[in-house]
Amino acid sequence: MKAKDVRRGTVIKFKNNLFSVMDFHHHTPGNLRAMVHMKLRNLMTGTQMEQRFSSTEDIETADVFNQAATFLYADQNGFHFMNSETFEEVNISEEQIGSGKYYVQEGMQVQLSMYEENPIGIQLPQTVTLVIAETEPGLKGATATNSPKPAKTDTGLQLTVPQFVNIGDKVIINTETGEYQSRA
Repeated sequence: MKAKDVRRGTVIKFKNNLFSVMDFHHHTPGNLRAMVHMKLRNLMTGTQMEQRFSSTEDIETADVFNQAATFLYADQNGFHFMNSETFEEVNISEEQIGSGKYYVQEGMQVQLSMYEENPIGIQLPQTVTLVIAETEPGLKGATATNSPKPAKTDTGLQLTVPQFVNIGDKVIINTETGEYQSRA
């Protein structure tokens, strides 16, 4: 695959490691050759890096497949999922799950990303419903057009919400951006 064809979420092999493409930008500066800036996350260690590739450079993609799984619980050893097909318990470290730790909830259905029979991450649904645990009191008569206020969900996610959202409210969050979308 050419570097210009890589998209967010693609898993690539680079420097003998697996990386997930978190962000990319195709750039053609003036009279220079086109290039692609990528923000990569190492799937084994969780570290992030930025890398620049020529737009015509060949990028080796990893042969990753997905399996349906259910989130069971989290402890000091990581996040535990049950494979929906084989009913085996699969453990994923906090580094591998990344920001997904703020969105997984007990009983949630996700897609486990597997590479050579080893789990390397999860794919979350587009949106999740979370409960607001901490926020400032709402202003009387506040509407969605007022300025946002900081809030924290029951899973620890920090975000901004409209003034009318209060503690205990269920809100819908976009898992890609981590932003408030609406009340549930």
